[in-house]
Amino acid sequence: MGALGAGSGALFFVFVIVFWLISSIKILNEYERAVIFRLGRLHETAKGPGITFVFFPIDRMVRISLRTIVHDVPSQDVITRDNVSVKVNAVVYYRVIDPKKAVVEVEQYHYATSQLAQTTLRSVLGQCELDDLLSQRERLNSELQQILDRHTDPWGVKVSMVEVKHVDLPVEMQRAMAKQAEAEREKRAKIIHAEGEFQASSQLAKAAGVMSENPTTLQLRYLQTLTEIATEKNSTIIFPVPIDILEALKRKPV
Repeated sequence: MGALGAGSGALFFVFVIVFWLISSIKILNEYERAVIFRLGRLHETAKGPGITFVFFPIDRMVRISLRTIVHDVPSQDVITRDNVSVKVNAVVYYRVIDPKKAVVEVEQYHYATSQLAQTTLRSVLGQCELDDLLSQRERLNSELQQILDRHTDPWGVKVSMVEVKHVDLPVEMQRAMAKQAEAEREKRAKIIHAEGEFQASSQLAKAAGVMSENPTTLQLRYLQTLTEIATEKNSTIIFPVPIDILEALKRKPV
């Protein structure tokens, strides 16, 4: 019985050792890094990829993904500098570049980055006017990216891109902008029409000057106009006769 008990104890001890070794082996993917704490203290910086030994239970390992994270910022109520209330949402692209800081310096870097993106979006867009918000997206995206990247750098997080996706305007503002665009187009049409009239009048004045030098030119122009009218097969044609022709008929032969 003593030998059987000793054999069972040895088998149990071997089983514990095997279980401990299996529990201590961790496999990290290519895009993962591990931050290891031993008895609560930071033991090693990021390790991986491949096989990593974690001495259970005195070690604790935290996995950090190095892949780019795409975060959709929820729609935010923003009041622009010209007192227009709009709803704006955006998308933020960021990734962890220092796993140790992402674990030690901030509690939850995903949540912290999300909250910082929301507050920064409201703050930056609230300082610009509605026209700038609609027309200068590239400048605003760059400004948002720089601010977020500067604040997340102590956390080991790199914000690579910020894009404002959609700006939801009130219906009343959409109607007002449509009227403004229509009035702008009418103004351009009137300006273009006036410029055309000015150029046409200038050319007509030059043509009149050329025709005044030779009265026959004016008569040929009348004949050309008569030819153009005749192609329409009109039943009645009103054709002006130059006074010079009538005066020539009134003259008595010498």
